[in-house]
Amino acid sequence: MGLALLAGHMAAAQEVAPPPRPARPDAAAPVVETPPAQAGQPAASAPRFLSQLATVQQDQLFARTLYGRAVQARTEEASRALQEENRRIEADLEAEERGLTTRRATLPADQFRALADAFDVKVEGIRDAQEAKGRALARQAEENRQRFFQTAVPVLAELMSDIGAVALLDKSNIILSLDAIDITDRAVTRIDAVLGDGSSLPAPAPAPAAPVDPAAAP
Repeated sequence: MGLALLAGHMAAAQEVAPPPRPARPDAAAPVVETPPAQAGQPAASAPRFLSQLATVQQDQLFARTLYGRAVQARTEEASRALQEENRRIEADLEAEERGLTTRRATLPADQFRALADAFDVKVEGIRDAQEAKGRALARQAEENRQRFFQTAVPVLAELMSDIGAVALLDKSNIILSLDAIDITDRAVTRIDAVLGDGSSLPAPAPAPAAPVDPAAAP
């Protein structure tokens, strides 16, 4: 999943992380630090949350961010268009089948059989083509989802650095954790601020062409 890519950013995150604090009985437990007041200024009232471990609800990042919602909206629009196309094709085939049935009484048996067989072949071909479109749409939706998480990785790595975290875990894979280390809300806000709805991001590189088997060449 996208969070697995954070491993490649950990070194950079650690370089800019705050200096290590003295050892404490539970190094993974979250702490709250209040920044010291500057000379001539009142003490800060908003403490800064720091934790070496943080969790995030990965599905929520995709469902709640502007970028994730835009990806989902495009997928749903393409799915609706395919469904409408399938309904139009189905209506056309039903009309053609009724017409063929009507002609049955006026055609010789062998001629009708030939027309019926050709119609069956046509239906099978159309069904295979539409099913292929459905699979391609599902594959594209998954690729767009993966691209979202890959694009969000540097943003999450920066957020980890801000809180002094060395690991970010998907909360769905954890049996028990403190709500205090869940940074999903902060991650959504940060991703929205940095990536927006994703419309300004560069388009993904086209997939490489499949290699041609020389033995299959004419």
